[in-house]
Amino acid sequence: MKNRSLACPLAAATALALAGCGMLPGGDGGTKTVNVWLMRDSVSEDFLTRFTEAYEQEHAGVELKFTIQDWTGIGKKVTEAIQGSGGPDVIEVGNTQVAQYADTEKLFDLTLESVRDLGSQDWLPGLAEPGSIAGAQYGIPWYAANRIVIYNKDLFDDAGIDKPPATQAEWLDDTEKLDKNGSQGIYLAGQDWYTLAGFIWDEGGELAVDKGGQWTGALDSPAAQRGMTFYKKLQALGSGPKNADEQTPPQADVFAKGDVAQLIATPSAVAAILKANPDLEDKLGYFPIPGKKAGRPCAVFTGGSDLIIPENAPQRGAALDVVKALAGEKWQSELARAMGYVPNKKSLATVVAGQEATAVMAKGAARGRATPNSPQWADVEADNPIKPYMTAVLQGEDPVKAAKEASTAITDTLAE
Repeated sequence: MKNRSLACPLAAATALALAGCGMLPGGDGGTKTVNVWLMRDSVSEDFLTRFTEAYEQEHAGVELKFTIQDWTGIGKKVTEAIQGSGGPDVIEVGNTQVAQYADTEKLFDLTLESVRDLGSQDWLPGLAEPGSIAGAQYGIPWYAANRIVIYNKDLFDDAGIDKPPATQAEWLDDTEKLDKNGSQGIYLAGQDWYTLAGFIWDEGGELAVDKGGQWTGALDSPAAQRGMTFYKKLQALGSGPKNADEQTPPQADVFAKGDVAQLIATPSAVAAILKANPDLEDKLGYFPIPGKKAGRPCAVFTGGSDLIIPENAPQRGAALDVVKALAGEKWQSELARAMGYVPNKKSLATVVAGQEATAVMAKGAARGRATPNSPQWADVEADNPIKPYMTAVLQGEDPVKAAKEASTAITDTLAE
């Protein structure tokens, strides 16, 4: 591996694999250093080492400099970097953050590369759609994660359920059977709005709609109301709090006690469950969140990351090649297997076939969605009116009235 400059934040994470802070690229004057910002825990030390060695061997005269960033405060840092000069060449951002950065008009348009080189027609919609603004692709899908159902096999066996439900109707019936004899059919916190979003989308509804450039909250639509009605029925088949989200208390800890039959979470919750209760290791099963029809999983919120290139990238040409490599089939497959992610293309789902929970997640990801593609959506989440709306409905208040109030709050925020 060539010597290369590494920012200090990365050195702490990859000191054994990569050179330390303060090193300079080769002094031959012909080396291009591509500066890449990645988010903490997005890649393993081993993956980054292998990618860097392979890439630099295949691209003579190019050296890679990685800086690991923390999610806390990253919005302001990225905005300043893309509006300044001499900033990073490639930046990993949350898929739902692309719109706010594109709103600065400081991102490079990657539409041509998306179509010509990266097979954009096969991308997961939950990553591709938020990266596309006004018909231009600014974010290149990198990896995805979404919610699945994690279940306790022993409790399913005790209830006489020998296979996962195929439809939402079957799911309700099975969950009702599981919700007895001192066990909860499901633990579903009352303010798990990402899960609610999937039910709303599955009914054909939206959280907000774009009407000629004006975003309007849409929780009061008949379709969105049907999604909330299903959520209420499911949530009642357990003892999840009606006035708190899945972090209060941490839902993995609740499930780990062994008396909860089902949990809706990303596969990353498994590590927390097993840390709290190692005895559950061979008792966990997984299935996609059921949809209304058999063979068609429910729509789900897709989290994950896109890659962007600032207009001011000092090495924009070389940066394009780095993005193509990271988003291409070889390294997508390597990343998915190493980190338990869903690859950026539906056709690559088979690369995680041997990882049960990830393979189930990939099935759901084919119907993944993202939050409304407005630069102001982050402001909605900051003081989220969807959460108190959900609590109001679960506590018996008029669902239409509560939805209209929440929709008005969303509309007002998106108009700012």
